[in-house]
Amino acid sequence: MEPEAGVDRGGALAGVAAYSLWGLFPLVFHRLRSVSALEILFHRVVWSFCVVALLLLARRTRGRLAPLVLSRRRLGQLVGAAVLIATNWLVYIWAVNHGHVVEAALGYYINPLITVALGVWLLGERLRRAQLTALAIASVAVVVLSVAYGRPPWVALTLAGSFAGYGFLKKAASLEPVVSLAAETCVLLPCALIGLVVLEARGSAAFLHGSVLRDLALLGLGVVTAVPLLLFGAAARRIPLSLLGLLQYLTPTLQLLCGLVFLGESLDGARLAGFVIVWLALVVLAADALQSGQRRAAGRARARLGLVAAPVLGEPPDDAAPSGAAGTGAATVALEPAHAVARADLRSIRPAGVEDGAELDRRPAGQVGEGGGGRRVR
Repeated sequence: MEPEAGVDRGGALAGVAAYSLWGLFPLVFHRLRSVSALEILFHRVVWSFCVVALLLLARRTRGRLAPLVLSRRRLGQLVGAAVLIATNWLVYIWAVNHGHVVEAALGYYINPLITVALGVWLLGERLRRAQLTALAIASVAVVVLSVAYGRPPWVALTLAGSFAGYGFLKKAASLEPVVSLAAETCVLLPCALIGLVVLEARGSAAFLHGSVLRDLALLGLGVVTAVPLLLFGAAARRIPLSLLGLLQYLTPTLQLLCGLVFLGESLDGARLAGFVIVWLALVVLAADALQSGQRRAAGRARARLGLVAAPVLGEPPDDAAPSGAAGTGAATVALEPAHAVARADLRSIRPAGVEDGAELDRRPAGQVGEGGGGRRVR
């Protein structure tokens, strides 16, 4: 994907690299298919915590974790986020190792749609007609895929639903991505360590009981988790949100290709029809987002020319969600595939068709195209 005019090329390349690495995760976990999904999850938690802890020490930012313990509300949000991301990781690993990569890719395609629906359900956010149309089309796709699979596509729905909830709680906690991942893996660490000890005691552990290459692959899960996260963080700071939102679809597309080309999965006509309907819904959502972004950009341009007053900090634009939803970002779509964690402060990752509320005015000036429209002087 070519960077837009005026877009930082290095930032765009970092974004492409991050989403591409996440899209290749099926190949990583498939090499570990002889290890149980639960043990892979335990190792991923342990070694991810070690890597991000070292990063925090290197950056001298370890003190940012301490205030989290003092805030019950934020601690509760992080515990909830940790449980959801662990669920997401476990289901994803299981899906890859049991031949459901195509269905897992579907989950990351529909994640933006599920996230928008979550904003309506939990916060009563008001949606535009195109967004409602996209959700209706997605509902039809779920029915078609349920018939095609002979069951509801529970892998896809679980992945999308768990990550939508994770994104909601992560947005509320509002933490830097590396700090967030450190906090979440710290919450999960005791359970992961106990789980590894129990597996070893039962004689069912794979680590240190097989090939050296397999042990190194398990140890490398921390780096595999951290590297794309760091690339994503760099991209989120340097490129427009509109481009970042479009790049997210690289991940499920590459996952789909991995499943079909490298892992020998199939996509029959009925399931392909379901995918096409989902893609149609995403086209509607993306087109609406682009139009909305253009209107906001025009509004900000008029505001700078003095034709309209800029919105007051904390006041939603005219087409924003109701006051109960403004600025909460529940409909923000976390762009990092769930199995890869912590896509960054979700303030910086709002793709297709999501109303942003007043929070937009706190973004860097370089992201004007995603800003809120002005309010006319009456």
